[in-house]
Amino acid sequence: MAQPVSRVNPSPSSYILADQEKMSRAKNYFAWQWRLINAELGPRVVEIGCGIGNFTRMLHDRELVIAIDREPECVERLRERLWNQANLQAMDLDLIHPQFADLAGFRPDSCVCLNVLEHIEDDCEALRRMASILVPEGVIVLLVPAFPSLYGPIDGRLGHHRRYSRASLLALAKAAGLRLHKVRYINAAGFFGWWMNAHVLKRESQSEAQIEFFDRFVVPLVSRVESWTRPPFGQSLLAVLKKQ
Repeated sequence: MAQPVSRVNPSPSSYILADQEKMSRAKNYFAWQWRLINAELGPRVVEIGCGIGNFTRMLHDRELVIAIDREPECVERLRERLWNQANLQAMDLDLIHPQFADLAGFRPDSCVCLNVLEHIEDDCEALRRMASILVPEGVIVLLVPAFPSLYGPIDGRLGHHRRYSRASLLALAKAAGLRLHKVRYINAAGFFGWWMNAHVLKRESQSEAQIEFFDRFVVPLVSRVESWTRPPFGQSLLAVLKKQ
């Protein structure tokens, strides 16, 4: 019997909110995510783990966006930031809650889950639940941290249960009854930065200066290069899973 989806050792709400606010300055990074993901999403999107809306704000052109997060403070902050986004419904809701199944009534064709699946202990059951609310042939778009060898103190503090490989994502998709339609590594430069933080500097968090430097100077260059050629490794994996 599948275990309920849950996160163990969750970060305090204040820490999660502070981390989201820190990342909100990374405008180039989220614009890059948008360019990678835009074409994969349909008009009716459910965002799993929306935080304070750093990516949600990019979905202003969709017919419907249902943004959910288990942290009430994050959802309230999202509503403050995006109060005029008419296509948006924001909900304080977790995958384990029975009310999650009610989202099927909105007939979403896409779920987007960015840097969230690694926080969930039973990631297979989480994917099954996402798929259960989608229309036939619906898609789940994932961004997850790559390479278990990069796991370090920042992962631990953020509550990451794992980092993924291509093989583990393929096995996960099969176990969840989904088809792995696309998968690629992204952010090759970030691979080296994360390795340095994890194994040399042993940092427990990224500084605002690191984030600003990466967003201002690294992202424009790396995103341009990776639009021409796909790297054989990267800090993250971008995957598109299809409902059978």
